[in-house]
Amino acid sequence: MAEATKLTDAVTPKSAVAATLDQLKPQEAESKTLKIENTDKRDTLITAEKKYQKAWEEQGVFNPDAPSLDEEPFDTTTPDQLHEKYPKWFGCFAYPYMNGTLHAGHGFTASKVEFTAGFQRMLGKRSLFPLGYHVTGMPIKACADKLIREVEMFGQNFERCPVEEVLDDSAAEPPAPTQAETKTDITKFKATKGKAAAKTVKTKYQFQIMLAQGIPLEEIHLFSDPYHWIEYFPPLARRDLTSFGSRIDWRRQFVTTDANPFYDNFVSWQMRKLKDLGKIIFAKRYTIYSPKDGQACMDHDRQSGEGIAVQEYTALKMKVVKWADSAKMCTDAVPEGASAYFIPATLRPETMYGQTSCFVSPTIQYGLFKISDTEFYVCSERAARNMSYQPGIFPTWGEYPQVASFSGKDVIGTVVNAPLSVHKDVYILPMETVKDTKGTAVVTCVPSDSPDDYITSFDLAKKAEYYGIQKEWVKFDDILPIIDTPSYGNLTAKKLVEDMKIQSPKDAAKLADAKEKAYKEGFYKGKMVYGDFIGKPVEEAKNLVRKQLIDAGLAFPYAEPDGKVISRSGDDCVVALLDQWYMNYGTAANGGDGEWAEKVRSHIEGELNLYYPEAKNQFLRVVDWLSIWACARSYGLGTKVPWDPSVMVESLSDSTIYQAYYSFAHLLHKDMFGKELGPLGVKPDQLSDDAWDYVFGLRDRSDVPQSDIPKQTLQTMRRHFDYWYPLDMRTSGKDLIQNHLTFNLYAHTAIFPKENWPRSFRVNGHLLLNGDKMSKSTGNFLTIAGAVEKFGADATRIALADAGDEISDANFEETVANSNILKLFELRKWCEELISEAIYVPDAATYAEKRGSERVKNPDVIQRQGSERLLFDKMFDNEMNVLVAEAFQHYSATSYKLALKSCFYDFTSARDFYREATKAAGIGMHKDLVKKFIELQALMLAPIAPHWSEYIWLEVLKNKETIQKALWPKAPEANATLTAAREFVRTTQTNITSAEGNAMKKLSKGKAATFDPKKEKKIIIFAAQEWPAWQSKYIDLLRNSSTIDIKAISKSIDKSESKKAMPFINGLKRRLDNGEPKDVVLNRELAFDELSTLRAMVPGLKQTIQKCIDVEIVTIAEGGKEGVIIKEDGSKGETKGDLPPQAASAEPGSPSFAFENVEGLPVR
Repeated sequence: MAEATKLTDAVTPKSAVAATLDQLKPQEAESKTLKIENTDKRDTLITAEKKYQKAWEEQGVFNPDAPSLDEEPFDTTTPDQLHEKYPKWFGCFAYPYMNGTLHAGHGFTASKVEFTAGFQRMLGKRSLFPLGYHVTGMPIKACADKLIREVEMFGQNFERCPVEEVLDDSAAEPPAPTQAETKTDITKFKATKGKAAAKTVKTKYQFQIMLAQGIPLEEIHLFSDPYHWIEYFPPLARRDLTSFGSRIDWRRQFVTTDANPFYDNFVSWQMRKLKDLGKIIFAKRYTIYSPKDGQACMDHDRQSGEGIAVQEYTALKMKVVKWADSAKMCTDAVPEGASAYFIPATLRPETMYGQTSCFVSPTIQYGLFKISDTEFYVCSERAARNMSYQPGIFPTWGEYPQVASFSGKDVIGTVVNAPLSVHKDVYILPMETVKDTKGTAVVTCVPSDSPDDYITSFDLAKKAEYYGIQKEWVKFDDILPIIDTPSYGNLTAKKLVEDMKIQSPKDAAKLADAKEKAYKEGFYKGKMVYGDFIGKPVEEAKNLVRKQLIDAGLAFPYAEPDGKVISRSGDDCVVALLDQWYMNYGTAANGGDGEWAEKVRSHIEGELNLYYPEAKNQFLRVVDWLSIWACARSYGLGTKVPWDPSVMVESLSDSTIYQAYYSFAHLLHKDMFGKELGPLGVKPDQLSDDAWDYVFGLRDRSDVPQSDIPKQTLQTMRRHFDYWYPLDMRTSGKDLIQNHLTFNLYAHTAIFPKENWPRSFRVNGHLLLNGDKMSKSTGNFLTIAGAVEKFGADATRIALADAGDEISDANFEETVANSNILKLFELRKWCEELISEAIYVPDAATYAEKRGSERVKNPDVIQRQGSERLLFDKMFDNEMNVLVAEAFQHYSATSYKLALKSCFYDFTSARDFYREATKAAGIGMHKDLVKKFIELQALMLAPIAPHWSEYIWLEVLKNKETIQKALWPKAPEANATLTAAREFVRTTQTNITSAEGNAMKKLSKGKAATFDPKKEKKIIIFAAQEWPAWQSKYIDLLRNSSTIDIKAISKSIDKSESKKAMPFINGLKRRLDNGEPKDVVLNRELAFDELSTLRAMVPGLKQTIQKCIDVEIVTIAEGGKEGVIIKEDGSKGETKGDLPPQAASAEPGSPSFAFENVEGLPVR
């Protein structure tokens, strides 16, 4: 809940509940979204949707099963044989976390599986789309515990919570974020109007968040039991996805954790399996940790900071030799005989030979912290807190006694010893860009290899008096070369600063770039030229120098989160050195199981379909940086670690191979909690590790384990797994690449043989709503339930398909959903009328008579029948075939936006053109083509809008069985001649109507035009019989090219001819792209009869061009000075001279035209 408007200035609510409800108004979470007023058409569509959803559920349409042992004997049928004889498809999306209802973003990710499942069914495959509910981890438990405390403090309905607790008097704008912060207080509702002194509401308590979700006040206390969440939200998810029309097999639903003993047992087996394989290890490792929760804080335990990892440093001990005069508070705090150390944290220990000074920020507050009676450290309070959870630094876990506090400016001028440096004693100097968000806020200065250090030292030496220091303290005149690099020599920082023209420490962007270049060049290509490891590569020397410093007591290991991490409980997390159970993820270089990581990498680079290069690159990057992962926790909900029941399996570790569990979940239990045994009668405690191994294909098919589960039961479970695995598609938001999806690959490659590794992961971007980020507080928010209630399921699904398919963020446009309500309703009505109210006539002549005599509301119902097919019939039939093939390609590629365009938008546009063209020509549509259009439209739209298609299929076309069992339509291959003719008609008609429109614009602006569009006129179309001679050389150029690279060709064209040559070449390329044979195109043969096509267009042009009383077709010879008029029957008429200039621009397949105003000319 990030923002809200101010409370009414004059009235203060009596209670915190009233104040929260007044401002959060859960019913207004969607207040800024589109409002629909006339809902009759929508309601008509929704009525049909509910009817078919009920029928599909009753008929078990979406409940596929593997072939039974009776259908195919177990012993003699392999998985490959099963898949060949009974093709299957199995897809799912990452099971949602059940701490709220599903929003449109969930719907967007689910839609990718949903549309694919619908399409795969039409390919004759048994298609499985299951869904479970994730409840493992901290979030639910943390929220429930908050409610326990709040009920204790404020009463069951929070009536004792003072209103002052949730009001905030400060209405000032928050400061701009610093480098250390990416967000300001996200719980405060910022004022947007009203008096300066008006109050705002702050979501300080969990009960307020529950109110904002729309939970009734009197029910909120029930959520103090974490298991109430598990019982409350999953049924709502099922309700919403069912109303969305999802093809989900709900028999297979389950919840995670010990709330379902079957799944609990499954996860225990999985963990034992991974441990036995050596993939789970017990070790002391740096881990992001919540002191408040007393446990590791992994990605799904975080309120913010997901994906942030541990950063390890070398903490240098720079012993104070002489305190600055202004550091009296330090001298007083350090006992006689004790030593104090400034503690810079460095990532580059190999450069310590060249330290020239040590930096602090003049404005940051530092502390002096007691390590022992004889040792004190200077660093930031944040760093000291981190250190206190890393044994070996402070003596007591979590305690970091501070004996003095001071500003950085107070210690400037202090002399410290620099370990390993050629400059034994160096000074503490000011650096304004030091931040208290990374490292210790103490920075050692190595100007040879750090661009930041170099430019800061340069600035300090140049303006010593301004900074209140002495120039000689900087030691800038004697920079020691430490590392030699191929690109920047042995003084990398100096070279980069000069080359990039960095002028001061304030050139932040340039310095960040320079820093990255310096580090990469030095680490990967640098060689040591100073110190004990001269000649060694920096990659090798780095750890050798680090070890040398630590062994000598001059440094110690230090780690912290590489960014701010806040736990679900609101704790600011640290890095702790813990004994912990870990998944041994990561490359060998990262300290992990290198062989395991390479298996994952090879699958990503090999058979795994990731759909987009960007997704593949992101997965590979994760494999490169991922390291061991804490897989157990002591707080939250989950399965107990089988060999250490004091802790539970972490939420990203129990959700890796659960897709395998889907394959027979419905045979184990009838309900999501596993309370009611399934048809096999197996009990949870009967499922031993040997049994799990067998049913998951990890033992030979004949190696049935000793078990009190009957052999045939085990074989039945094995059959279901063998049939449905491997997983064919998994969809998810792109944010899960860095954990959930990569972990999935790790677990699969460890446990299963290669033939059962996932086949594809399809990741999508986040979903925007009307071009903006979804937010309840701004009113720009939409749940799945809200979308379906507002637009209906099919219109919502169409808008989701239209939202986009790339890995970049997509956009759900409510105007698209709303406009499709009307489009679906009107198209449905049109289909009904043309089938149920059809009036059939034998030919075009009878059509004209009937049209003139019959009074009908929709003249489209008058349709021709018979075997004769006219040009417009053939073109429409061919275009439908083209679009069927296009839609098939796009569905196959999971490009749903393009599939929607082909199968719906372009398909109905093709019908519109055919309808208008045949109406204008006075011939009407052909009955067979109308029926074909309606049938194809229902079939092709079925994956995306199944309810609409079902209505057409059953109620209009009177089929006996659901369209969900229909196959994808087979259409003849496209006819290139008819495709070319259709393109010709479209282009020619557009050019003519555009010319008329341009003349109208000219006249409206008072400019001269060659004719008056408002008066009676005729169109003269000039059709050329020969090609211009200048085109020959470009034809030859294309003929000799193996591929047509427009960019390359454009460079070889004579500039004097480029204006006419490039359109000509592009036109030829379009024809080739449309499927015309190369020899036909380059031999300059038209694939269609231009004159007969133009003659067929005449009636339509007379209808569409206002006050057009005649259309004249003239064939011209090269030069365009004279031509021959073509009569209505196609014969040649008189010769016509003195043609207008436009005639000369005509080419075969690209006619030109002219308008003439005429008076008294009889209509032809």
